[in-house]
Amino acid sequence: MRTAYSVETVRNAERELMARLPEGALMQRAAAGLAAACAGLLGRVYGARVVLLVGSGANGGDALYAGARLARRGARVSAVLLAPDRVHEEGLGAFRTAGGRVAGDPFDALSAADLVLDGITGIGGHGGLRPDAVPVARAAHAARAGGAVLVAVDLPSGVEADTGEVAGEALRADATVTFGTYKPGLLVDPAREYAGAVRLVDIGLGPHLPSVPDIEALQHADVARLLPVPSGESDKYRRGVVGIVAGSARYPGAAVLAVAGALRGGAGAVRYVGPGGDAVIARYPETLVHEGPPSKAGRVQAWAVGPGLGGDPEVASEVADLLASADVPVLIDADGLRLLDASAVRARTAPTLLTPHAGEAAALLGVDRAEVESGRMVAVRELASRYGATVLLKGSTTLIAAPDTATPVRVNPTGTPWLATAGTGDVLTGLSGSLLAAGLPARDAASAAAYLHGLAARLAAKGAPVGAHDVAESVREAWRDVAR
Repeated sequence: MRTAYSVETVRNAERELMARLPEGALMQRAAAGLAAACAGLLGRVYGARVVLLVGSGANGGDALYAGARLARRGARVSAVLLAPDRVHEEGLGAFRTAGGRVAGDPFDALSAADLVLDGITGIGGHGGLRPDAVPVARAAHAARAGGAVLVAVDLPSGVEADTGEVAGEALRADATVTFGTYKPGLLVDPAREYAGAVRLVDIGLGPHLPSVPDIEALQHADVARLLPVPSGESDKYRRGVVGIVAGSARYPGAAVLAVAGALRGGAGAVRYVGPGGDAVIARYPETLVHEGPPSKAGRVQAWAVGPGLGGDPEVASEVADLLASADVPVLIDADGLRLLDASAVRARTAPTLLTPHAGEAAALLGVDRAEVESGRMVAVRELASRYGATVLLKGSTTLIAAPDTATPVRVNPTGTPWLATAGTGDVLTGLSGSLLAAGLPARDAASAAAYLHGLAARLAAKGAPVGAHDVAESVREAWRDVAR
């Protein structure tokens, strides 16, 4: 599992560690790892042209000390000082002693760079780049377009470390070398898109970090431990029955796709309620089809409702009916989200899982979609708190938040841009609901489903367009891959 911590937590851990080390030792550890990463990206260090973008404070110091190490190995290293009156003096002295030089013309130096090291702001920056740094950043991007490698020190300058927001202009790196632990902005879009490939350098912070992080990113082994595995005593009812309320006369395909995801999610049986029964049975005859209402369909261990319901007047009563089932977990997606009553959701004693995309989340919060997309961490936390529910916020970075703010947000690391196609969310709804019915807590069901769903999309796509049905068909392969 990868974990990320807030800036405040990282700063506290650094202070504790520095109190135990000789002065400057922690910065030297960071600089050594940074220089080694840069050397690996360059391939041949001797004669390489390296340009450091040096801001004030420790981030600039890391860049200067790393630049000194590269200069001692024969690189031609120059430094662009963006805050000369607040530069890290010891780092600058070491840099000059090693043969580095301060660039007279930053634009001339950048035009010939093989590697650009972004040490402008790091994790302490807020609100995008300062106006005086913008022309230099643009010149660095021009160098990158010309073939130079742009490496960020700890975090690309201009992005928000704690939230992943990008409030103004920011550096877009090919790679980021981060120290001690991941920061939330390295895992959450839009900042994640600016980080490039991320390399974590161990500087000894681990024992000084709390056991509970701010963000978790599951990996194969973590998901494998969550997946339900039937025993010799299992039957279809012991494995769980998931109820699906989806589809309409206008959108029967939503019912088929939601059932497809549910059948591959670990539950023993799928009950379908809605007008798409004929389409469902034609494709998946193993489905238990009922005309409804849901309360009359028979025993289930979880309900998943919402995909393709449209504007049918019966929808509101069906959603209210399901929310009233206090002892059964309920997942609400798509059209079901339009009818949510926050007080009814908060009054439930059984788990509730909401799975909006950015537009639906914006409607639930009463804000613009752009606000959700630029501040995904804030939005998912606010939704979970306001509704007292677990929330899976879909998008380029899928986030899962529990209503308890002390519980880490989970970020899903799998997926592909090819998932942005009609119907894939319906498959995820069925898959998540099935894992709920199989007995997983809402946060685990959402996390495992998002992971499998994203991995299935990668396996199905392999660099080419896919449809939602292709993703559903690949869930079994993804499950096997994780289980191995």
